[in-house]
Amino acid sequence: MYSELEKLYAECFPEKTHKWDANDFADLKKSGCDIIASQNSFVVWRTIADEAEIISIGVSPIARRTGTASALMQLVEHDVKQNGVKSIFLEVDELNIPAIELYHKCGFDKAGVRPHYYENGHNAIIMKKDV
Repeated sequence: MYSELEKLYAECFPEKTHKWDANDFADLKKSGCDIIASQNSFVVWRTIADEAEIISIGVSPIARRTGTASALMQLVEHDVKQNGVKSIFLEVDELNIPAIELYHKCGFDKAGVRPHYYENGHNAIIMKKDV
């Protein structure tokens, strides 16, 4: 499973210098993260107390704009609600407009900024949704 996730991650994020490999996914799972994956998409999140954080979500280019990412977000929200989570957080590159639009559509609002957070020097927008 993890080697397939490694390939999918590279397909979803070809611009990234550091690509997650199978060991990274295995370590995330061992650390308590949850992972949902399909042939062309994945989402990784963790829950701590009454908060959840979406670590990464990826959809291969051929499956974008098909509702796949929205469906993954709904699955995560359903799961965390059942586990007593009160809010979900995520970080997104300030220039990733399609992702920001998706998160707004899913009910997330800007909660803060992490300056120069990404390897490309871009800021991360912290987004939050109460569930």
